[in-house]
Amino acid sequence: MLVQPYLFFDGRCEEALAFYEKAIGAKSRLMRFSESPEGHGPPTIDPANAQKIMHAHVEVGETAFMASDGECKGEAHFGGFSLSLTVADAAEAKRSFHALAEGGEIVMPLSKTFFSSGFGMLKDRFGVHWMVMSPP
Repeated sequence: MLVQPYLFFDGRCEEALAFYEKAIGAKSRLMRFSESPEGHGPPTIDPANAQKIMHAHVEVGETAFMASDGECKGEAHFGGFSLSLTVADAAEAKRSFHALAEGGEIVMPLSKTFFSSGFGMLKDRFGVHWMVMSPP
């Protein structure tokens, strides 16, 4: 059994995937709405959204999440959860934290804690909540 997050960026998925590639080295495989076989995609696709992302598989290190543009309404909402990124050391935590925070909002600055050599929380420019941490 496997549980994986599936994030709906509501029209900004390709932009988000490019950002995560740069910020944390994510690798993506994607399928656009226009690539779905006849009769197997959404019942109605607005031609303006044909090149939007229907499905993406995103690998970050040893884990993965999935993503999509969903209904392409431009109103993505991410609440009630955080993606937790655990990295090798405090230096990588600092780099990853500041890369993900670019254009977003720092909720808790990265700092040493009793359980981590570097822990911080942020909301990225797409509204996704992240916790970044390194081992003690």
